[in-house]
Amino acid sequence: MGRHEITEEIKETLPSDQPAITTTTTQPQASSSNHSETPQDSSTSLLDVDLVIGRPWTSGLFDCRQDQTNSIATAFVPCATFGQISEVLDEGKSTCRGRSSCYFFLMLASYSQWILSTEYRTKLRKKFNLEEAPYTDVVSHIFCPCCSLCQEFRELKNRGLDPALGTILLTSQYVSVMLVSNVFNRIQKNGQGFCLIAGNNEL
Repeated sequence: MGRHEITEEIKETLPSDQPAITTTTTQPQASSSNHSETPQDSSTSLLDVDLVIGRPWTSGLFDCRQDQTNSIATAFVPCATFGQISEVLDEGKSTCRGRSSCYFFLMLASYSQWILSTEYRTKLRKKFNLEEAPYTDVVSHIFCPCCSLCQEFRELKNRGLDPALGTILLTSQYVSVMLVSNVFNRIQKNGQGFCLIAGNNEL
């Protein structure tokens, strides 16, 4: 039945002195499928940002004054600082003397020591999930080699891995801490057991 036929039937049922009433029906429009999609959360957690970009360094590239002794030593003998850093990052698989010699000869031959030092800076960043800032690893070691080495030295030192101690001293220090921790745990357990025995005797 069309709209015109509905209007004619209403006119016939109403008195002649009343105006005709017309009715129209409209169907609801289908909602767009795009509105059914849930909006994405615009906020990103700091953990996700750290995983993608990396965590900040504990000191800046040009904060050499934080460790003046290392800064002066690196300015005159950068190969020694690099050897200490590489020995810690290689976990004793390479020696400080060997890596220092490689750095020294590359620096004298063609000033290509940045290739070797860039590799270890990248290794350090991946080990602690650090951001590549303020410059890339290559740019940092080409234009600011001493500052880059000092920053890497401080980073390891601030994380409890002082390169000046060497791998042997770091290993012995770690073993000492573990032994002290085990002894403390045993004393604590024995103390709790003694308290329990004393309490039972009192009862």
